[in-house]
Amino acid sequence: QVRLVESGGGLVQAGGSLRLSCAASGRTFSSYAWGWFRQAPGKERQFVATINWSGGSTDYADSVKGRFTISRDNAKNTVYLQMNSLKPEDTAVYYCAARPAGYTSTYEETYAYWGQGTQVTVSS
Repeated sequence: QVRLVESGGGLVQAGGSLRLSCAASGRTFSSYAWGWFRQAPGKERQFVATINWSGGSTDYADSVKGRFTISRDNAKNTVYLQMNSLKPEDTAVYYCAARPAGYTSTYEETYAYWGQGTQVTVSS
């Protein structure tokens, strides 16, 4: 079965860093594009970052640009989100997602596979 498992979330103080991981199993995702999305309490899920099949193209939400970095390791079937200079407004449940089309996408409806989500809480 296809499965995406996220890890790395937790509680961190403002200004700190976290590294999220999302490991896929059940099939090879080396030709897929990856995305990260987040959902804060009472708000709709929003786009965070995306990376194409080769890792050569990325895109970020303006709110995280310069602070977050998305990367992938196709040999490990894993995507990462390095989060630096965290702010309280980054507090949310973070989801990884994958889609068979290999190019980047900011639209959540284009992603076919989703992880369970991991909580990130940033205290002030």
